Amino acid sequence: MRWHDKVIDELRRKPCCGYHADARPATEPTSLCAIALAANGETAAANQATEWLDSLQAADGSLGIRQGETTPRWPTSLAIPAWTVVDATRYTKQIAAAIGWTLSTHGERIEPTEDIGHDTQLVAWPWVEGTHSWIEPTALHVRALKVRGHDMHPRTREAIKMLIDRQLPTGGCNYGNTEVLGQALLPHVQPTGLAMLALAGESDLDGRIDKSLTYLKQTLSAQTTTASLCWGLMGLSAHDQRPKHADLWLESAYGRTIRHDRSPHKLALLALAASTAKGLL
Repeated sequence: MRWHDKVIDELRRKPCCGYHADARPATEPTSLCAIALAANGETAAANQATEWLDSLQAADGSLGIRQGETTPRWPTSLAIPAWTVVDATRYTKQIAAAIGWTLSTHGERIEPTEDIGHDTQLVAWPWVEGTHSWIEPTALHVRALKVRGHDMHPRTREAIKMLIDRQLPTGGCNYGNTEVLGQALLPHVQPTGLAMLALAGESDLDGRIDKSLTYLKQTLSAQTTTASLCWGLMGLSAHDQRPKHADLWLESAYGRTIRHDRSPHKLALLALAASTAKGLL
């Protein structure tokens, strides 16, 4: 049995899952698990996951971290593609409500200052409502909107501008800042991968996207931590620049995950990163 088949078999046994093997179910890993299972023909198990997500959805359309933790609500961005991939017709109302919440939520502008290098007036999405917009939640919400065909919505377009603006001059991106107090920050793999996934298909007029893709290609390896490796590879694959050793790196990461913690979150990411199908997330 190939390592990928073993991953799917493990996810199928517990589709409503948490960040660790024995943890309570959480929205992010369960959403990723649903997408991975549906993509591999495990419809019944995928439906268990999306039904659990349905039970978690609040009246305003949002989903919190897990049962009893209704905020922060950024995981709504992952339930949308999960419902879409598993059964968009069945979950029409849930998707519409989640999209409605997404479009009504935004990060806060902050006054421009010489101490901050990015455009603080661009509005996208925060981790926590009432705070500034950051790379990763913005990328996830952009992907959710694109999955539902809202590529040209004004919120999507402004968020795209924000993601491009937050790329570092030398390539890659930090978690949301570019320069602070005159100091250029260092890039990190996971936010860069997520940003590249969200920016797939976008024009690269000033070459920032290309520099970030180059950063990922030069940085990823068999030693890259599992989540960062997976998001980095999904970002590259979205631009048709998947490294030739990607499958070997993923197999190595799978071995580490099984030996270390058997995290369903990591296993779901591995399954998604191993897939060559586009548009799953």
